Amino acid sequence: MPEISTKPYLLRAIYEWCTDSGYTPYLAVKVDAGTTVPMEYVKKGEIVLNISFGATSGLKMDNDSIRFHARFGGVSREIYIPVNNVMAIYANENGQGMAFEPQIGEAAAPTPDAVDNAPAAPVLAAVPPAAADAKTDAAAPSGDDTDPPKKGGRPTLTRIK
Repeated sequence: MPEISTKPYLLRAIYEWCTDSGYTPYLAVKVDAGTTVPMEYVKKGEIVLNISFGATSGLKMDNDSIRFHARFGGVSREIYIPVNNVMAIYANENGQGMAFEPQIGEAAAPTPDAVDNAPAAPVLAAVPPAAADAKTDAAAPSGDDTDPPKKGGRPTLTRIK
């Protein structure tokens, strides 16, 4: 029996947590041919969507896809997102949520020959700072007069690969 993915269950759980906590749930989605979203709002092959109760109509989060209607520029559009394309779900107000690796074009299990001929996995290594970075660090003011980080503004979700 094939293993069932936990991703759709986690998406529904974070969505429910956001709504129960009074937060606005947002989805970050990798757009491809299997995704139905307004292309004029897609940037760098990705789109971020507000999936709150007030922003959507008929939201349905299945194990395979997320479907709903939403207004863009006053025009109702049908949205279809394969679960594999979801990169993150998070609360807009504080950035808390969960990020996923999109699994676009997920293929069948590799053959034994493909596994034997596969390149080695990447390895992390320390990189010495470049000369330009050293100059920048030296020119930066040091001491107690640096400002603390600014609070407020819009939270952002940063993906680290």
